[in-house]
Amino acid sequence: MARTFPWRTQGPSVASTPSSAPRSWREPRRLARLFSQDPDTRLSRTLSYALRHGAVELGLHMGADGFVALQELLALPSLAGVSEGDVRRVVETNEKQRFALRPAPSGGLQIRANQGHSLEVPELELTPLETPESLPPTLAHGTRRRLWDSIRRGGLSRRGRTHIHLAPGLPGDAGVLSGMRPDSEVAVVIDGPQALADGIRFFRAANGVVLTPGDAHGVLPPRYILCALQLRPSRE
Repeated sequence: MARTFPWRTQGPSVASTPSSAPRSWREPRRLARLFSQDPDTRLSRTLSYALRHGAVELGLHMGADGFVALQELLALPSLAGVSEGDVRRVVETNEKQRFALRPAPSGGLQIRANQGHSLEVPELELTPLETPESLPPTLAHGTRRRLWDSIRRGGLSRRGRTHIHLAPGLPGDAGVLSGMRPDSEVAVVIDGPQALADGIRFFRAANGVVLTPGDAHGVLPPRYILCALQLRPSRE
């Protein structure tokens, strides 16, 4: 049985943790982690940045549905030496189904990220979840334990993205492929039916992740948090 954290401080506030330090302070550590990863993981992260956050900055022509021409993407300097076959392999073997490929009308292939955008993608294929019955029985957001005190006081935030990500269950549950980082230490369980009744919108992405824009401030307030469950070092 998973451990439920009581409604009290579990550690330092977010402001005192490295995750909220200036980006310049964190960049060397981020780069060190990136270059220590295997090539497919590095490629997946590079694709994620380009397709979720950096398309405009990188000069990519992204459609309203989030798709980009694969050959245009492969022309980026950061993807020098990467082949169409490399991208196909990463897309097909990604357990979280982060990406989708499709034939382009004019030939070739197009690629997109299925969710996780900070860029506005007005025609991203999202299925509205409009009734309590359409919501998964469990909705959970994965996070680090040190952030729990901030979340319990302020709720979950989009943090610069277009949606808050929720897994349709807990790690190890049948059918749960994505929606929670594998290194998450805590699962914050959400009262989806109550949030829905109060006007919070929910959607299902193509890879099964449940997304919500939160309230008018981009937040899922703490009144919708049912509990927090310990996932690491072990799910109890």
